Amino acid sequence: MVHLSPRLRGVEPYPFEALDRRKAEALDAGRTIVDFGVGDPREETPAIVRDALAAAIAPISSYPRAAGLPPLRRAIAAWAQHRYGAALDADTQILPTLGSKELVFSLAQAVLDPAAGKDLVLTTAPGYPIPERGARYAGAAVVRLPLTEANRFLPDLDAVPDDVWRRAAVLWVNYPNNPTGAVAPLSFFEAAAERCRAHDVLLASDEAYSELWFGDDPPAGALQLGDPTNVIVLQTLSKRSSMTGYRSGFAAGDPELIGALQRLRPAVGVTPQEFVQRASIVAWGDERHVEDNRARYAAKRAVFLELFGRHGLHVAGSEATFYLWVAVPSGRTSLDWALELLDRADVVVAPGSFFGPEGEGFVRIAMVPTLAECERAAAALEQIFAEVTA
Repeated sequence: MVHLSPRLRGVEPYPFEALDRRKAEALDAGRTIVDFGVGDPREETPAIVRDALAAAIAPISSYPRAAGLPPLRRAIAAWAQHRYGAALDADTQILPTLGSKELVFSLAQAVLDPAAGKDLVLTTAPGYPIPERGARYAGAAVVRLPLTEANRFLPDLDAVPDDVWRRAAVLWVNYPNNPTGAVAPLSFFEAAAERCRAHDVLLASDEAYSELWFGDDPPAGALQLGDPTNVIVLQTLSKRSSMTGYRSGFAAGDPELIGALQRLRPAVGVTPQEFVQRASIVAWGDERHVEDNRARYAAKRAVFLELFGRHGLHVAGSEATFYLWVAVPSGRTSLDWALELLDRADVVVAPGSFFGPEGEGFVRIAMVPTLAECERAAAALEQIFAEVTA
């Protein structure tokens, strides 16, 4: 047997693997499933992006440079200026990444310093599991800050003890939030950045869902902060442009940290292929397809909000993203409820417990199927909800 490191042996299965197995059993039985479990968009990647990708495939292939193509960095800077009013230096404050997950996982390795007392990572829960998994793989202690509906799904930074702040290397935040769909005001980012600078902590803001919103104004983000010191923002085209398979995103913020990552990246080899980068230039430069995407998700959202409202099922948060965070009827666990919906309605949802014990009591619905599939699922759920609320 190969001798594995304790950290690799300690990696737990990704929670959705168990859900995938149950879904596979249903499919093997010949059932037609509507899957709201995993947040993988099934909308078409815009034609202008696909065309740009095809046009950029050259007869001779070369290694992509670690810093990314200058035109891509400039396109990202222009987008950040348009979206947030942020004046980013394309050479010193922007780093193209292979999607955002790879850096979400590996960032702790770049900033942990146990010898200097920086051996801890702060994450929020319920939440996307990758920040915590990456921190633990790097050998960090992890403190989970609970997100509750009573506090608008924002962490209570005042409740974090001073000794935890002193040990912390990173504070991870994620708004618009996965799984709750909550948004954070600019004042939250300002307070978090101030607290982080005071304790020499990096504020890492995962903003993968920033362009999927349904109110009058777009959500705030950490790129609006005037001072980028101790701040890094991770973005991706996966959700805004339905480009999950392209693996294209960026990190932006503190020039000292971006410079250090630029020096590291040639040894890691995680820059997107040049043809993906050239397609990404087109994606960052076009807002029409993003507006169309928002309209599609708004139509799906309306179907479910009407259904849940009619049956008195509580939807918490859910102001942005393509997720709905739905309270489980009393007397059931989130896994029990998810399995009942799968068994009786052929509908897959994600139990809130998959995002940590703090998520118990809710299920997450990822509105990624087509509108027609959403309508079919709503019809199948109608009878079950009628029984629950009768």
